Amino acid sequence: MGDVIGLFPTPVMRVERLLDEASVAAYVDRIKALQRTTNAKTNLLCHTEIVDPDKDESFSRLGNVLHDQLVAFGSVLFGEELRWSVKEIWFNVMETGGFQSIHAHANSFISGILYLTKLHPTSRTVFTKSLGGTDFVFSNYNKNAKVGPYNGVKWFLPDASPGDLFLFPSYLLHEVPPNQGGQRITIAFNAIPERLESSGYSIRFSK
Repeated sequence: MGDVIGLFPTPVMRVERLLDEASVAAYVDRIKALQRTTNAKTNLLCHTEIVDPDKDESFSRLGNVLHDQLVAFGSVLFGEELRWSVKEIWFNVMETGGFQSIHAHANSFISGILYLTKLHPTSRTVFTKSLGGTDFVFSNYNKNAKVGPYNGVKWFLPDASPGDLFLFPSYLLHEVPPNQGGQRITIAFNAIPERLESSGYSIRFSK
């Protein structure tokens, strides 16, 4: 067999134990001070208000912790070390039986998930290949077919521990299947670079 070359792969970055136990506990406690909104699809999932990190001291500190990871992941996406900032942060609180419908994040380039509780295997985040992409019209999904990176359409996030961080391109579709475990708490956020430049033109992002 000749060499197989993976063209145009999609990166997902994992950082284990970015937050220590004390920081995780502090953010879990922080949820109590924020107003929650029930998800449109299930009352077993709620989201806190979206916070501008620059206007909240605890989230501003978190933005500083995330900075180096965003720069590193941004270099993978864009081939250059850029200055990044977290533009918005919120908590997700999912009870037993809750789920998150498939979606992507608009108006950002890097999105992230920080896990604050232990994940039940059923509630791992699932990334899905873009719908209506450039694949064959016909598929070959049957009991004899082996699923791999070139024919699979879903990828389950590995088991995550409290304090673990995952970064991914904001356009990547993702969802959470029905949670059969206990309460699942995460911090979600979106980030943007200071600027992007191409062919002598640049676009800058500022508040």
